[in-house]
Amino acid sequence: MRNAMGSWPFVFIFFAVIIAWTLLNTLLLSRVLHHKAFDPYPYNLLNLFLSMVAGVQAAFLLLAAKRTDAISSEIAIHTEQNTDDIKKLIAENTALTTTVKLNTDLLDEIHRHVTNIGKKVGAEMGHRAARDALGDGPRETAADEPPAGG
Repeated sequence: MRNAMGSWPFVFIFFAVIIAWTLLNTLLLSRVLHHKAFDPYPYNLLNLFLSMVAGVQAAFLLLAAKRTDAISSEIAIHTEQNTDDIKKLIAENTALTTTVKLNTDLLDEIHRHVTNIGKKVGAEMGHRAARDALGDGPRETAADEPPAGG
């Protein structure tokens, strides 16, 4: 209702009705048809109708304002709930990111240790292979030989 009464078409129609009212009463009825006008010059009836329209418009504006306030209140409540939810999600995300960082650091440390172990084992294997090639390696014992008949 607020959109209808607060529009230019309403204003133009309102003025057209007032002008038609005055022309009908002043010119057509009293001067052209020589009849008594149903609302002569001070236009008391028109004034009464305009006062009623103003009262109804005030009520409509108050109702529209209350409705707008109710909608704004609901939006504010919804926004506050969403903000709280987002804060919780951010806190959870931060905790998970911290955990992932910690696990990544541990994984890097494990990788470093495995790489060092691999280098040591590779170096020892290289030394053993070099000794075996020169004939200085350890000799095979009876326990190292494969079983007979197999």
